[in-house]
Amino acid sequence: MNHQTEMSSQKIVDGPLGKNPPPTSPMTSKTMRSNKPKNTRPEITIRQALFNGGIKGYRIHWDKVPGKPDIAFPGRKIAIFVYGCYWHRCSKCNLKLPKTNTEFWRKKFILNKTRDVKKRQELENLGWKVIELWECDIKTDVQRCLTTVEHAWTVSSRD
Repeated sequence: MNHQTEMSSQKIVDGPLGKNPPPTSPMTSKTMRSNKPKNTRPEITIRQALFNGGIKGYRIHWDKVPGKPDIAFPGRKIAIFVYGCYWHRCSKCNLKLPKTNTEFWRKKFILNKTRDVKKRQELENLGWKVIELWECDIKTDVQRCLTTVEHAWTVSSRD
């Protein structure tokens, strides 16, 4: 369980990595606070594409299965995770580690990727089809992302 303490004007949070490092500047602090855990722009974009493509009946952030998929089709057992390239370390984007507190961020990203693999395995063990959509792919070719989901949707309707 996390607990917060005030140190000067910075909030320091205890988590699995110990204390989060304080932001290095007011701009960094503002940027980090603006990162949302759900209903991100890529999530909304793919949900609009699904709706416009006639694929409806999904649940968002469905907590009745492991991993709480960003988009879930419970009746078809399809789970969609929309991954931000920075936080989940997209191999195509190959983003650099931050220059400050590098070891903290290296561990943080490893934990994120480990959690992603665990969520996928748990769902697949329950018979779910898991689709991972990356922020960069949604930005550059949302139609291809939609086609991926449509294919899984079509296959699941035949089962």
